[in-house]
Amino acid sequence: MTFIQLKKNLKNDYTNFKKIKIAILGDTATQFLTQALRGTGFNYQLDLEIWEADFNQIERQVFDPTSDLYEFPPEIIIVFYSTHKLLSKYNKLKPEQYAEFANTHLKMVSNITTTIHTHLKSKIIYFNHTEIDDSVFGNYANKIEFSFLYQLRKINYELMVFAGTQTNFYLCDISSIQNQFGKNIFFQPSVYINTEMVLSIDILPEIASKTINLIKAMTGIFNKCLIIDLDNTMWGGIIGDDGLENIQLGSLGIGKAFTEFQYWVKKLKNRGIIIAICSKNTESVAKEPFEKHPDMVLHLDDIALFVANWNSKVDNIRQIQSILNIGFDSMVFLDDNPFERNIVRENIKTITVPELPEDPADYLEFLYQQNLFETISFSNEDAERTAQYQVEAKRSVVQKSFANEDSFLKSLNMVSLVEPFNKFNIPRVAQLSQRSNQFNLRTVRYTEADIEILTTQNNFYTFSFTLTDKFGDNGLICIIILKKEEESKLFIDSWLMSCRVLKRGMENFVLNTIVNYANEKGYNYLVGEYVPTAKNEMVKNHYLHLGFKQSANLWILDISKYIPVKTNIKEK
Repeated sequence: MTFIQLKKNLKNDYTNFKKIKIAILGDTATQFLTQALRGTGFNYQLDLEIWEADFNQIERQVFDPTSDLYEFPPEIIIVFYSTHKLLSKYNKLKPEQYAEFANTHLKMVSNITTTIHTHLKSKIIYFNHTEIDDSVFGNYANKIEFSFLYQLRKINYELMVFAGTQTNFYLCDISSIQNQFGKNIFFQPSVYINTEMVLSIDILPEIASKTINLIKAMTGIFNKCLIIDLDNTMWGGIIGDDGLENIQLGSLGIGKAFTEFQYWVKKLKNRGIIIAICSKNTESVAKEPFEKHPDMVLHLDDIALFVANWNSKVDNIRQIQSILNIGFDSMVFLDDNPFERNIVRENIKTITVPELPEDPADYLEFLYQQNLFETISFSNEDAERTAQYQVEAKRSVVQKSFANEDSFLKSLNMVSLVEPFNKFNIPRVAQLSQRSNQFNLRTVRYTEADIEILTTQNNFYTFSFTLTDKFGDNGLICIIILKKEEESKLFIDSWLMSCRVLKRGMENFVLNTIVNYANEKGYNYLVGEYVPTAKNEMVKNHYLHLGFKQSANLWILDISKYIPVKTNIKEK
């Protein structure tokens, strides 16, 4: 969308959208950036309440504890030090100070981060730095430490290192946007000279989109699954007509485009994105390239769900969704056929269906620009996600052979390891907190830093649950955070669970576990709360079904009257 179109969004009704408080601290004018962010937020049902500091007031707002920043206070702080202002500071230095320019700036960033996190729980989005080559040294600038270009590149590199050590500090890579669109589109000298605005009107939608992608991921909105067509999408040609030998793959001609596309998909799979196939094809024919073609990058063990038949793609995508138990709004569907894309869009409103270019050679550059799979975290368990969903598909097949659900659940031989949060599971606990939307009673988001602090407090009790069965290990799939509110009551601050393990009796096993714990600690009541969101309606009656009694907006369980429910899950 253009900036003008984004401004028109500001006139729309944001009622019932998710509200997020954001502060923008910049050393240049940011009022148009504010408008672009709010307008882009509308497209994702986000109501961004933005407080904008006067330009060039970053340090004053951060280091003054009585400033407007702390009175606001924001959930997310965007920090924008422009490269042009950095160059102005660099120009005023003495030559002997040039070599320390990067270190001085990085120290300032570190102090700002520490100060903010001392006073607020805000997440920080830091815009990295677009490049300016002042051409004082030409190409030699890459070798001489006190050139501005050398110092600038050092800052960007060290910012990446710094971000890797900070759980609530995220880089927004606006430098890549300038590389993609060119400096002439990114920056207008005459506008900067007259208005102090370094971001051009034309580039604001791209900056806003990249920033909103981060904000969406922070609030649990992101894509988890890539569903891919086969013929002329995964390879060139039609496998059923052309045969194995004649489809286009490899390092020559247009086959190279499909091979490189597959490498991209493979990297997504390794990152934890669920890969599924949805093809109008005979299954045995559709699988043949994965099994026999020497130039295939992807193989069947990279695919979580393989659905190939002559049903409509809409029906097959619905089947995929029913097995994965994730929302359509976290799925992306890629298909070369405009007709199939439109049918899917019309029938599944919330799925993302990019308009792939006609020429397969353009697929990757187009997909790079779309940034469809933003994330703010990565854990070892992500790399195992494909295997977990492959196992889930096997469970679904086996379940159909049982006369009743209880017999099927008994056959699974399910075992759960129950542990408090610890240094080994905290990354996965934080990730589950950030990612879980459907089975999430209060939708409170915790970062690793938040959880580490929480585990040191005496009034909190934490539980993590894994689940293993005869088919395999589902990993850590449920977390409970209990908070002591009164001598006799424990409040369920967080109860969230992966949708992979729904209908296994895990809810009853978890409740049995925390009731036993509360009994041992001398508590008489468990208090739960359901906070509705656009995605968690499935747990609206969660506490009712578990025997809690409603009291105003809360749910109360009298522990003395609780009778443990039989489950088919054993504690390890």
